[in-house]
Amino acid sequence: MTVRLYDSRAQAVVDFVPLTPGKVGMYVCGPTVQSSPHIGHLRSALVYDIWRRWLNYRGFDVTLVRNVTDIDDKVLDNATENELWWALAYRVELEFSSGYSALGILPPTYEPRATASIPQMQEIIGRLIERGHAYSATDDSGDVYFDVQSWPAYGELTRQKADDMVAATDADPRAKRDPRDFALWKGSKPGEPESASWASPWGAGRPGWHIECSAMSSRYLGPAFDIHGGGLDLRFPHHENELAQSTAAGDAFASYWVHNGLVNVNGQKMSKSLGNSIFAAEFLAMAPALVVRYFLGAAHYRSTIDYHDGALLEAEAAVERIESFLTRADRRLEGTRFAGSGVELVPDAFADAMDDDLSVPQALAVLHETVRAANTALDDGDLAAVAQARGAVLAMVEVLGINPLSPSWRAETDAPAHRALASLVDSLLADRSAARAGKDFATADRIRDELAAAGIVIEDGPNGSHWELQ
Repeated sequence: MTVRLYDSRAQAVVDFVPLTPGKVGMYVCGPTVQSSPHIGHLRSALVYDIWRRWLNYRGFDVTLVRNVTDIDDKVLDNATENELWWALAYRVELEFSSGYSALGILPPTYEPRATASIPQMQEIIGRLIERGHAYSATDDSGDVYFDVQSWPAYGELTRQKADDMVAATDADPRAKRDPRDFALWKGSKPGEPESASWASPWGAGRPGWHIECSAMSSRYLGPAFDIHGGGLDLRFPHHENELAQSTAAGDAFASYWVHNGLVNVNGQKMSKSLGNSIFAAEFLAMAPALVVRYFLGAAHYRSTIDYHDGALLEAEAAVERIESFLTRADRRLEGTRFAGSGVELVPDAFADAMDDDLSVPQALAVLHETVRAANTALDDGDLAAVAQARGAVLAMVEVLGINPLSPSWRAETDAPAHRALASLVDSLLADRSAARAGKDFATADRIRDELAAAGIVIEDGPNGSHWELQ
């Protein structure tokens, strides 16, 4: 067994070899909590949830760190007199957490906020100044910049030459030696809240965006760790700058860089100017959360997802096929010697796909082929094959986090409306059963037809009659 992944720095699929056998340290760039999450944020968090689940299945002890950037220019810009920056950041952070939880994304091992690691950021900046890779501004602003020209390896992550790079736009350029130099520390400016300022050797101020992740990753995972993940849009300048400042400070930093693709809407990139952004809350209102998770996780993680009308219907149909098989299998196996006999192990073809740079589309093909063959076995009465397939299907959907029988997804079917429907249908099924027992087949057929017209399918079996929505 060898897990392989696409390393963005190597620009190739490579064997994954952890620094410590059996353990994985993974840092994922989490949200900048400036405004409500959109579906791209959900997709990114889901990608690394699936990576984590698969590495766990393969026997690795995974430490996953996903940060929260709660101090940033955009956070300050979006604050108001009625909602101060720290209140805005916390409210939006809760929105992100709610979206993650709704999709069954496992909580990270650690979820640090940037404002809790200011001393660690200042320590790295101090090392960079001592090593000649950073400098304080000479205009008394309190700004500190990374000196791009002092680090020849700058650009190695994105295969760019420094001379071809655009100027950094994260700070006022007036005190920079080079327009490409980026801010490590930003001196306080008139009009900024005092609560967004910390004392430092270079003057009161706050950290630049890039140094935050360097500090939090090293604080929780050490100066060398296995995997650094994030959205494709973060490769430059954010991840390029992280890599440069951490390695220039003397840290080995990440062994592998993994980037997930973005989400388009009807063939176009989401943007405020186009007004086509779909926010997490409204997306989760379009379909059951399990269906949303299936849709966002079904494509290869490095590909671009294109959301279009009908996409969630396709995902819903796929989920229903899986749930229908598992429900039928449990009913047919109940009370037989095959009940609970299926070993919950993923098939080799599924494992091969997941080992190959987390190829979820191929893994899903194995899952659905297993369901198709198992339904045939159900029709043929081959209960041994049904039990074996049931175990395999459960193992696969657990790894992907899409087990429709999991209690975490059942809350939606426990809603008052569903309970009321279940009570009415169960009463009608009891009447139908009594009619059949009394050989009143006309009444039994009428009840069946009325339920079918309402979109409710009845399945008669050795353990009684059961129903499900079409």
